[in-house]
Amino acid sequence: MNTQVAIIGGGPSGLLLSQLLNRAGIATVILERGTRDHVLSRIRAGILEWGSVEMMREAGVGARMDAEGFPHDGTYITDADLMVHIDFLALTGKRVMVYGQTEVTQDLYQAQDAMGTTIIHGVEDVRILDLDGPQAAVEYTVGGERKRLTCAYVAGCDGFHGVSRKTIPEEKRQAFERVYPFGWLGILSRTPPVNDELIYANSPHGFALASMRNENLVRYYVQVPLSDTVEDWSDERFWAEFSRRIPASAAARLVTGPSIEKSIAPLRSFVSEPLRWGRLFLVGDAAHIVPPTGAKGLNLAFSDVFYLHQALISALKRGDESGIDRYSEVALRRIWKAMRFSWQMTMMLHRFDGEDNFAAQMRRATLAHLAESETARRDLAENYVGLPF
Repeated sequence: MNTQVAIIGGGPSGLLLSQLLNRAGIATVILERGTRDHVLSRIRAGILEWGSVEMMREAGVGARMDAEGFPHDGTYITDADLMVHIDFLALTGKRVMVYGQTEVTQDLYQAQDAMGTTIIHGVEDVRILDLDGPQAAVEYTVGGERKRLTCAYVAGCDGFHGVSRKTIPEEKRQAFERVYPFGWLGILSRTPPVNDELIYANSPHGFALASMRNENLVRYYVQVPLSDTVEDWSDERFWAEFSRRIPASAAARLVTGPSIEKSIAPLRSFVSEPLRWGRLFLVGDAAHIVPPTGAKGLNLAFSDVFYLHQALISALKRGDESGIDRYSEVALRRIWKAMRFSWQMTMMLHRFDGEDNFAAQMRRATLAHLAESETARRDLAENYVGLPF
């Protein structure tokens, strides 16, 4: 089999890249290790930057998002009962969209099916070959049979544990990493949100986040030690801990109920450079991981897709390879800015084991500065709604 762009990974970044390329008349094949049901079952991000919203519309998959998503004009950052409102719309003229990653993925799958894109699930033992030749190749096993796909370029959208990044020789790539000594315990519950906008809560007991998917489905988180397991946290324990970490005014409105999903995600900051190796390009979690504190994971993957789809269209349609030559450099500039913001939010909102009393005072001082300075609020808002592509 032959195609123009082989995409390894059938998550939202791979699907969006394929959708944009297909609309430009460029053929793709998507190879995905999991089943479609597995991909659609992943509980992930729920906040889309405005640039991501516009990309969904450009890709022709924005109709359901616009009908069912929830535009948010701001968010709250709190320390005990001090609630600082960050008014995105007033400060930047932009907002964010509450629309779950599962919904994004479902919309993209439907659009790709309508286009007739070849999406092969259940692939194993993927090998990326011939990256320095006139054509690249991807070999894989599916249904017990070994296959070979030739292509002009390969997009590695296969996540942190995928084969794409590891295809770049170890001595030719450099990793930058910060592992945080805690995780987020998250639950889904069919209950009304505690607030009409997200609340990022710092407290002496640790961090909590009140997020949502719709008017009757919430996604709430609490900071937990990495040694904790889901089994350590009954619903009753979660609700009690969540309630004491959010401001009292919000806790008074809290409606509790059974969890329908519960998981613990460790937090890390990670970047691998370069993002290009011959005819291979890294996209999304294959190249970088951010803490969820700044709502940047999916959005950062979409910004990679923005740069890469334009570069590939120029190379394949016009013979102009300047975009692919600069892809790594251009994408990394925005990646590192998002890394800084996510790291800054993580440090501002989380309690670290063994920290001294100076650290807590610095968190309080940072929030007080946000409360008093429009310039500080604007800087946070500009990063949260998404820096320009």
